[in-house]
Formats: sequence, structure tokens, C-alpha cells
Amino acid sequence: MLKSLVFIVAFYLFSSNTFLFAQFSAKWGDQSNGTFQNPVLPSDFSDLDAIRVGDDFYAISSTMQFSPGMAVLHSKDLVNWEVISHVVKDLTQISPKLNWDKMDSYGKGIWAGSIRFYKGKYWVYFGTPDDGFFMSSASNPAGPWEPLHQVWKVSGWDDCCSFCDDDGQIYFIATNFEPDPINHKKYNIHLFKMTPDGKSIIQESDRIIYQSQGSEANKLYKINGMYYHFFSEVKTEGRVIMMERSKSLTGPWEVKQLNHVDKKLDKEPNQGGLIELKNGQWWFFTHHGRGDWEGRAASLLPVNWVAGWPIIGKVGADTIGTMVWSGKKPIIHQTTKLVRQTEKSFSEKILSPDWEWNYQPRASKWSLSARKGHLRLYAFQPINPQDTIDILLRAGNTLTQRSLRTQECTVTIKVDIANMSDGQQAGLTHFSTTSIANIGVKQRGNKRHIVFTYKNQEIVGQEIKSKVIWLKSTWNYDGINQYFYSLNGNDFTPLGLPTQLTWGSYRGDRIGIYSFNTQQEKGFIDVDFVKYLFKR
Repeated sequence: MLKSLVFIVAFYLFSSNTFLFAQFSAKWGDQSNGTFQNPVLPSDFSDLDAIRVGDDFYAISSTMQFSPGMAVLHSKDLVNWEVISHVVKDLTQISPKLNWDKMDSYGKGIWAGSIRFYKGKYWVYFGTPDDGFFMSSASNPAGPWEPLHQVWKVSGWDDCCSFCDDDGQIYFIATNFEPDPINHKKYNIHLFKMTPDGKSIIQESDRIIYQSQGSEANKLYKINGMYYHFFSEVKTEGRVIMMERSKSLTGPWEVKQLNHVDKKLDKEPNQGGLIELKNGQWWFFTHHGRGDWEGRAASLLPVNWVAGWPIIGKVGADTIGTMVWSGKKPIIHQTTKLVRQTEKSFSEKILSPDWEWNYQPRASKWSLSARKGHLRLYAFQPINPQDTIDILLRAGNTLTQRSLRTQECTVTIKVDIANMSDGQQAGLTHFSTTSIANIGVKQRGNKRHIVFTYKNQEIVGQEIKSKVIWLKSTWNYDGINQYFYSLNGNDFTPLGLPTQLTWGSYRGDRIGIYSFNTQQEKGFIDVDFVKYLFKR
């Protein structure tokens, strides 16, 4: 449902040459008049990196335990983005803990990485806190991506980036966030050489090029013959963007702070990618380091070069940048289509790349071919089926999408429940590790009831005797959600009290579809369509 993120909105006048510094508001993205408003993606696109290749822009975003992993995005103008693929098809290639029968790695899994284009390929490297570093490459960022390769099995490292120098030598930069065994310092940033195929680290080439509290978010660039090491660290004012520069990768390095934290907004830029346009302008595509219920949203900031330093945002008197919330679009792309979210059926052979499962799904328990135009979700027992506390956290085959933070959102699904079985539960959920609310059908014996669940408390509604049911969730900019159900698709009845959407384990809220059975491996539902609508 996030695939097209440009929409017709009310006209809003901006000066074509002036950036405004407004509060974080419900306005976002393309304003349809040659301007944009941050965030450009008002939902959970964390740990971003981005590049330009020709006339196209590509970005990656971490996905933690969601599968497929490491989302790949595409844009023509840096403002309107769509998810086009994922780098990791099978999370069990990283760890068995990311499979449907374990589900105990919330806040772990795929962390930040980098995307680069060199030697005729797109290269993505990323790390996990427990399993080390991995890479894949592709000739087309839309896929297919080559089988995942483990670069280094290690724990306590993160935020890696590859870099190919002019002579073809590939380098690898990353943070070791565990204490150094000799001097006991945390967050040492290491630089290595790699083998020519980019698949192995040359360990003896290791050297530490920076150390400070919380230093991570590493990216490495070469601009006009100068090497630039982008990173962030924690200072008194909060987490800020930093940069080192040198004429040689062996140093010496100069260091400068690139931005300030606006403590009132508490939404500082952090992970991201510096991008040069064909016309010589520079921009920074970034996530906000702290998230509200929507997670870590994505913004676009101008970059101004001052004395050889790429200052991010509005340049202050101290030559350090501050957050920019709106301005003129970098590129006016004539073929950009303005569309609205519409009804989506499951008529394709594969799921849209907007969808991600919670953990690696059980492949034999879902299907797009068992019934044409439908998603079939077979039910099986959750891990520890007798544990009713937040049972969805341990129930396999929960299919999710990111929740947008807009003025008004509505998600409606139509579900055939005729083949549900005793012990089965199925429906629509807002999914977070800190707060789970859902509406669905619960079958006990031969009877089915509509049930609302929030923080493990149930409200049982009427008995459902029809074979088809519509379930709906609405939420607003503040993340206040209300559930509804309908037996005819037209007349909707609310069930349960309004709930507050939340984030947890470094993830924003997600809307999801679930089907499980606490008693037996039996029963299924067929999801006819998902309708995801919203207003600016």
C-alpha cells in the first residue's frame, strides 16, 4: 500500500527559494506545487542510506525481524519513493532465531547498512548485533539479489559501509560498540581493506579511525579527491551528525559537527546518505533518530558546502546546520503520477514489496494460488499457545505493512471465514511490541464471535454466522485508533474503545493480518482485498 507515495493535496504556497522552519506537522511529502514538506515518508523507514545512479535514486531501510529483509526504495525526485524489492528473501540465512518457530529477536535482526554502485553492480552491506556482517549485490536494484553472503561472523558490531576507491580497492568501515578489551572504550570505528570480490575482510588491515560515545552510522565518500567519513555520536545536546575528512585513508583526519539537535522537537536527523545531483546540488536523505508511534520517519534536507564541509540543513552562524522542514523540490519530474491509495487484491503471483511478514513465515502455511485473487492464511499454533500475553508476538504468518502518520488513515479488509476451525483466531491488528490491539473472529467449538483485544483484555461482540466479514481500522495523526466490523461491507459497527498506537523494539506501529490456532493445526481464512486510504 505504500508503493505510491505521492497524492493530490490542497495547494500550499511556498517561496521557490526559501526553506521554512515549521514545527513537525501533519503536512508531509510532495505538496503538488513544486515544494515538499518533511517528513517525505511519514512512517517507519529507519537506518536509511541512499545513492544516485544516473537519473534514479535508490535507498535502503533496515527491517529488523521482518521478512523479506532490508527494503530497497526507488525515487526520481528524492521526495516520492516506492518500495521496489528486498535484499534478503530468507531471514534464516542470517539466524534460525528469525524463523517462525523461534520469534525471539525483537529489536535485532537486520540493522543499518549501506548501498553503493561500483564495478557495474549495486552492493548492499549490513550488520546484525549478534550474527555479524552480510552482503549481497544485484545488477538491478529491483532484484533479483544474489544469495546472501556472510562477510564476517562476529557480535557487538554495527553500522557498516563499503567503499570502492579509484584504484578498485574495496574498503569496509564499521563500529564495534562493545568495550575494547585493552582500553575498555566503547564505539570504536574500524576501517578494513577487503578482497577484490568484496566478500571478505582483510583482518590484518584493521585500524581504528575514530572513537567517541555512541559513534556509529558510518558512511565513507570520496569527493573532489578528499575522503569524507560520515558518522554520528552522542554529545551533551544529543545525537549529532559528525564528519571526518582527510587527503588519505591513513589520516590525519579533521573532525567537524554538521548539525544541531532541536530538543523541542526531539526528532533529530541521524542515519542517512549524502547525494549529489547532476546540477551539482547536494541533499541528505535521512531518518529521524527518535521515533514516535510511527517509528523513525524519513526526511530530505539541503546540504550547503562551507569551507569544504557538507553542512546539513540551515547553516547557522557557528557553521553548523539545523533542521529544515520544507522547501523547493530538488527535481520536478514530469512523469510523476498523482494517485490515491486504492483497493488492492491478491491477484499477483507474488506479494507486493510493501508487505513484510513478522519473522520468516512458514512457507507451507500461506498461499496466493490456493484461491485465485485471495491470500490464504492457514492456522497453526503459536509458540507457547497457552501463553495468552501478547500472543501475536509469537504467532507465525502475521503479514504487515507500515502505518502512515497522516491526518486520517483507514484500512479495510474483506475476509472469508467459512473454513475457520475450533481454536482459531483471525483478523486485523495494529502491531507493536509495546502495545497490541486487534479485532477479529474467534472460534470456540462451532460458534464464532467478533472479538476486540487490547493489552490482553477481550471484549466479545456478537456471534458471527455469515461466511464473510469486513474489518476496519481508522487512526488519526496522533495515533488514536478505532476498530469496526461489518457483515455487508457498507454498515460498520465500532467495537472496543479507542487505543493509542505505539512503537517498540526500534519499530513503528504496523497494520497486520493474522491467523492462528491455539488448539490445533487446522483452519484457514481467505483475504479478498485490503483497502488502504488516507487523507493529508
